[in-house]
Amino acid sequence: MLLKPINQQVVAIMGASSGIGRLTAFMFAQKGAKVMVSARSEAGLKSLVSEIHLFGGEVDYVVADVSNIEQVKAFIEKTVARYGRLDTWVNAAATGVMGRFEDVTVEEFQRVIDVTLMGQVNGVTAALPYLKQQGGAIICVSSMEGRRSLPLQSAYSTAKHGLEGFLEAVRVELMHDKVPVSVTSILPSVINTPYYNKIRTKLGVKPTGIPPYYQPSVVAEAIIYAAEHPTRDFIAGDVGRVLDVLQRLSPGLIDIILATIGFVGQRTTEPKSEAAPDNLYEPIEGYDKIEGDFGKLTIPTFLDNLDKNPTLKWGFAAAVGAATIFGLLPKDQA
Repeated sequence: MLLKPINQQVVAIMGASSGIGRLTAFMFAQKGAKVMVSARSEAGLKSLVSEIHLFGGEVDYVVADVSNIEQVKAFIEKTVARYGRLDTWVNAAATGVMGRFEDVTVEEFQRVIDVTLMGQVNGVTAALPYLKQQGGAIICVSSMEGRRSLPLQSAYSTAKHGLEGFLEAVRVELMHDKVPVSVTSILPSVINTPYYNKIRTKLGVKPTGIPPYYQPSVVAEAIIYAAEHPTRDFIAGDVGRVLDVLQRLSPGLIDIILATIGFVGQRTTEPKSEAAPDNLYEPIEGYDKIEGDFGKLTIPTFLDNLDKNPTLKWGFAAAVGAATIFGLLPKDQA
């Protein structure tokens, strides 16, 4: 399956007013793609469009709530009406509630599912008919919580697990029908975006991810890569890869680790009440930016570059395997 170079693509991005979606839109436009962006925050979309126009990028926006299928369809229709086609669909929209499961209402839990899971389903529903016409890419921003759930994030983890199941089913259906549309799940580790500023908290304090963090560029670069190179899934951030391996080897060990660090590790010391403004049902002002408040806790990633270079990746794996075997041989055979 061949995907177009970025500078020949029309890209639609949902959840683009802040964080990963905002930076991804900016990077696509910098590379010459025609971009259409959407989110609930019109102020965030307008400022993003203005920034992209400063360097001559081609972009427009549509205000839409990803949980509303009719609004998502309208967004896709306006993208095709504006640019004539759709080559890549990216969905980075999500929301959450931090707190013990017993403290989260059924309505709050359902809202997280509606946005974080059904929003992805709505996006694929709306975009797929256009992508099937000439081929393209579906890129959904999932999470390592789609592989390993965390305490205090039951609704979000449920949504991301559901997303992984949804994408696996759709991917195989398209493969069976020989439809030239790649389906990619991007699985970020903990990323320094305004997410933890915006979600609802039941902790009595401002929530945080379990450090270390990675910068949003780690995820945006993975999305850009998947838009040109058909990719099944991409774990963004080395800690996520370590977690994935440990979860496969011993889920019970991860249970013990998270029971020890998963509660204190997701709390800051900054007071924040449940009544504080959040983006669960409506957008909130002041967070239409790329980065969050945890820049000092970010670290670089290294293995992402191997995943973007399969030849180097398998060469590295072969070298490690050979070195391991060589080291295990008796000295008289080595």
